Amino acid sequence: MTRVVISVGGSVLVPSLDAHRLKEWAEALINLTNAGIQIFAVVGGGGEARRYIEACRDIGLDEASSDEIGIQVTRINAALLIGALKEYAYPVVAESYREAKTAAVSGKIVVMGGVTPGQTTDAVAAVLAEEVGASMMINMTAIDGIYTADPKKDASAKRHDILSPQGLIDLIMKEKMCAGSNMVIDLVAAKITERSCIPLVVIDGRDPALIEKALLKGEFAGTIVGDSLIRFPIV
Repeated sequence: MTRVVISVGGSVLVPSLDAHRLKEWAEALINLTNAGIQIFAVVGGGGEARRYIEACRDIGLDEASSDEIGIQVTRINAALLIGALKEYAYPVVAESYREAKTAAVSGKIVVMGGVTPGQTTDAVAAVLAEEVGASMMINMTAIDGIYTADPKKDASAKRHDILSPQGLIDLIMKEKMCAGSNMVIDLVAAKITERSCIPLVVIDGRDPALIEKALLKGEFAGTIVGDSLIRFPIV
């Protein structure tokens, strides 16, 4: 069975508690599962996590402790997604890679949040992809790929269709890393992608149907990071 690890940004899954996309995302993941793809979903904290982290800083907590609080928020989001997936999901949020691998034996969708301070959930997804021998890691974020610069700040930024792992690392090295960082992907994830040779795919996560179109219909729009080409659809 094809294994795919999907990093779902908290800002696309739960932009706010009043305007979440939990049902839409659950439907998309269920459709992928029914098509014969084994899914691992790693859920981010999004804006809620960053608000908690700012509160931690206001009371004088160090960055590592602030990150621990942010990790708890990612696990709450993961629990919400499990609830939306109902019987299709393993019923407990995996809190380690070992727990995720054990849960995968059930054949159900495995959902994780954060694991380690100093790493984003993208890094968790990259390590998990390596641990489970995934065919690819997919990063579903609030933009439609990886750009030469931040497209929200630079109107001349251009999207990369294909990017080498080293090219991704070079982009990330320009950014500052701290608790709650909101980069396209963190340095640890990029380094794991480089060493594992597992392709990384970046797709706009604001429309969950786009991942179905890419994996099941071959209609891909985004960025591929890797030294080898990926053919869509994958099943």
